[in-house]
Amino acid sequence: MSRAVRTVRAFRVLRVFRVFRRLAPRTLRGRLSLVALTIATLLMTILTVVFNVAMDRHLRHQADDELRNRAAAVATTIDTSGSRVRVLETVNDRLLDANVWTYAGARPLEQPPSVTADSPLTRAADRLAAQRKHACTTVHAHGDRPVRLCSHPIAGRHATATVVTALDMTPYRSSADTLLLGSLILDAVMLGCTYVLTRLTVGRALRPVRTMTDQATHRSAVGSDERFGAEDQPAELARLGASLDELLDRIRTVLRHEQQLTGELSHELRTPLTRIIMELDWWRARPRTDAETRAAQEVIAEAAQSMRAICDTLLNDARENALNPSTAPGTTDVVPILDSLLQQLDTPDQVKTAVHAGAPVLEAGVAPALLERILSPLLANAVRYADSRVTVSARRIPGAVRIDVVDDGPGVPEAFVAELFQPGRRADSGDGHDGAGLGLPLARRLARAVGGEVSYDPGHAPGARFTVSLPAG
Repeated sequence: MSRAVRTVRAFRVLRVFRVFRRLAPRTLRGRLSLVALTIATLLMTILTVVFNVAMDRHLRHQADDELRNRAAAVATTIDTSGSRVRVLETVNDRLLDANVWTYAGARPLEQPPSVTADSPLTRAADRLAAQRKHACTTVHAHGDRPVRLCSHPIAGRHATATVVTALDMTPYRSSADTLLLGSLILDAVMLGCTYVLTRLTVGRALRPVRTMTDQATHRSAVGSDERFGAEDQPAELARLGASLDELLDRIRTVLRHEQQLTGELSHELRTPLTRIIMELDWWRARPRTDAETRAAQEVIAEAAQSMRAICDTLLNDARENALNPSTAPGTTDVVPILDSLLQQLDTPDQVKTAVHAGAPVLEAGVAPALLERILSPLLANAVRYADSRVTVSARRIPGAVRIDVVDDGPGVPEAFVAELFQPGRRADSGDGHDGAGLGLPLARRLARAVGGEVSYDPGHAPGARFTVSLPAG
């Protein structure tokens, strides 16, 4: 075979494959229905073939039984007790002789009047009689009609005889053809019902998937607290819903992280940028000496370098979090973090700490490191100013996790409440405690960057109570 011929055949096969591929269903429901229809077709074909083969054998066995019964009836009119085979005349001789051949050994004695000696039926009967045993065969004669012949040997003392009976198989074949046609019609009806029911069943089974698709299309990953959930769903759809919920949580936390990064950049860059603007306004206010100009330039350069360092630090941290999923923002169990932070604090001997949780697992939608940075200043202040006890309680509220840090210390002076969360402010700088007044402002800023809040309850007495609200995980 030449290369050109092989190339043409390959192109033809490829064209046929493309046609079948174009005709294949595009939807999952159509493909599943086609698979079910194909499997049902194969099964129906096998069952139909097996059924019709079994019915054909059953009808043939029925015909053989009929032939044997007729041969046994004819055998009662044959006498083999003497040295010669004799055929006895009976009242119903014509009925018994119809389609019957009688042989003495291999020599024919009688044959049906409607056949000739050289007809296919007579030749087949001769062959059966020569075998001198029970045997059957099928011959096509009289317009290609099937005729069944069976031999029945009769043993005597001195002579043997054989009776060969014939039966037209046309009625049996007609019954077999009717059964075949009926089974094909039933197969077609069953395949049609299978296809329709499969499409309806698959469509009903995929209805939750369409609902989830519509929900995913119209739902905001950040603005909505709704989730797909796994309740009242099959195992496969429950796993899909859980995966989509996890994906939405990741999207929310990544967007929250971007908001946090933007907030931290704007907050950290505000101070050096203000210094640059102030130095430029001061330098342009009136003519300056060379020494004053160099001093202003040094301040501006220092502020610019500080801005560059802030950008490098925050952006490198964000890049590392993006490359390492284990450190990226996510969900965190609050209770273990609280226990760990309280154990790390240098708590005075007279101060007792306790953690109360409203549920065994309380997940907040922030990274563990960020949660520690938010809670550490609050816990450190509570332990520092408490007289004898610090109580931390955490519970779930709609859409958020609330953490209350309560101590029995002197509390915050009423005159200082308005300045409590301003950077660098302290109620009493000479109280003997370390601190620069940056912990509470930092905690509030970080909490707000992820959609949370840190607040102080001025009505709580005695002591102080700070509340942290964070998005639920």
